[in-house]
Amino acid sequence: MKCLTHYKEKIEAELSVANLFDQAPTIYFSPEDNSCGEDAKVLKTRKKHVVTLDIGPFQAIESILTDAKETRTYHSQQLRELAPWRCTYGYDVLIHVGYALFVHHRSEQQIIGDLARRNISLSQREIGFLGRKFIAYLAIAHEQSRHRLKARMAENGGYILHLDGTCESDSPHLFTGMDGISKIVLENLKLPSEKGELIIPFLQNIEQAYGKPIALVHDMGQGILSAVKEVFPDTPDFICHFHFLRDIGKDLLDAEYRQIRNRLQKYRIRSVLRQKAKAMEKHLEGELQPANPLLKALDQGRMEGSLPAPALVAYAMVHWSFAISVELEGYGFPFDCPHWIFYQRLKRLYEFINHFENHDADNKPLRSLWRPLTKIVDDPQLKAAATRMEERTRIFGKLRKALSIAMPEGGRGLNDDGTDADLKTIEASITQFREEIVADEQLSRQPVYKKMIKQIDKYWDKLFAAPITVDGPEGPLSIQPQRTNNLLERFFRDFKRGSRKKTGAISLNKALRSILSDTPLVKNLANPQYLKILLDGSETLEERFAKIDSRMVIDKLDAEKTQSDRIRPEMKKIIRLPDLPARLTELLAA
Repeated sequence: MKCLTHYKEKIEAELSVANLFDQAPTIYFSPEDNSCGEDAKVLKTRKKHVVTLDIGPFQAIESILTDAKETRTYHSQQLRELAPWRCTYGYDVLIHVGYALFVHHRSEQQIIGDLARRNISLSQREIGFLGRKFIAYLAIAHEQSRHRLKARMAENGGYILHLDGTCESDSPHLFTGMDGISKIVLENLKLPSEKGELIIPFLQNIEQAYGKPIALVHDMGQGILSAVKEVFPDTPDFICHFHFLRDIGKDLLDAEYRQIRNRLQKYRIRSVLRQKAKAMEKHLEGELQPANPLLKALDQGRMEGSLPAPALVAYAMVHWSFAISVELEGYGFPFDCPHWIFYQRLKRLYEFINHFENHDADNKPLRSLWRPLTKIVDDPQLKAAATRMEERTRIFGKLRKALSIAMPEGGRGLNDDGTDADLKTIEASITQFREEIVADEQLSRQPVYKKMIKQIDKYWDKLFAAPITVDGPEGPLSIQPQRTNNLLERFFRDFKRGSRKKTGAISLNKALRSILSDTPLVKNLANPQYLKILLDGSETLEERFAKIDSRMVIDKLDAEKTQSDRIRPEMKKIIRLPDLPARLTELLAA
């Protein structure tokens, strides 16, 4: 079987485009249009270097015909379907590069190596340019499909507009609108910030292209809230339950959590315990085999034979205090508070040492932990912050339960869309939670809880989305807006993960500056319904792109470049003048 597989791979390698021709072939093309008539004559012959996946590099010689009066010219449609006008690389190469970059998240070097095995030589710069052209073609095809997308969404009863943006550091904000029903990315825009006046034109363009949404879902950003109120004043508007809960949790826990973190860092307790653990490991002579009987004893609940070495016990307890990941839920702060969990484990470690009554010299490794842990446990600022933190995490837990989202037992982390609980039930639970806080005199007097109640009251009408009844093609449809904006949150996480995989860079500041604003449209390519609409009768994406005037692509790339440049090209020419001060002085004097 192994020999057969090797033989098959050998045949495929021998039949690859790299081995079909000793040198680049010449292929002749002429117009296929019979309307040019018998009296048509050759106007000129044009040579063109073309590279496609199926053939590899070849020389295309095209005969361009004209009619007898030389009023009309005729070109080869077949050649135009292979490669764009005045472009070397075919549509299949363009799409191969686009998918590799944006769908499979392969690096430029990986793509160069892959294409080299097919006798296609591309530089890193050419890969980047083809990737941008791919997005430009996709964006134009998407724009030309808007009316069909609108018709398709109408069959669903309309669309629910999810809005969100992403940025890193001082990069532009990549802002996206997505239909929550069909899961189709509708429009994208790069903005310098998420201010309302910048988002308003974006929403107006969406309304013009797709009509008014039946509802909107987004986070609590003031820019989005003000823009939505301006453009869609009468449209049901809801905020993401997860964002709402996270913002309240940050307000509740942030101050105490920061104090706990800072005090732990002051004592450098992690470094101290790591040094102790290394010393214990050395004391055990690097042999931790005695851990096997200890593990067995812990499973059985009883010890057979001699007690484990104190150094082994101390070693296990130190590393247990570090192993906080088992208690994290995957939601991030304020749902996960790793420093708070670490502090609680340090307290339990301290209690364990105090209950270890045998004070023989052999217990020195365990007793050596007592002094650094005492500093932590006796710190008055830590004690006070921990007391407040305990109370506020308890209150926050009750709110999580009432809102029925991001539950500890959920297990879905940031992909959690909330339970399927009835919204009426959730509303009643939040009402009860609010009443309990207000009725508690001790809590209701504290500013942090006053602010929490104020937040709940402020967004009350935007939290509870009852099913929306709309007129569908076959009668009334009942549509329930999603409780979260996780559709776009997940998309941006996947986008960032893919970009880091492709570039190896942790920061995406540079990537967000350089990518075209319509890059998020690549997500739609995994949606069969969208792809059918986009192709519009074409069998392949190559065939669909061939129907687009390549000059539109050039114009789009130029427009994107002008929009993304901080300094416009005209200004760049001005500031490069070495004698600018003298010229300006002369100009202003005149």
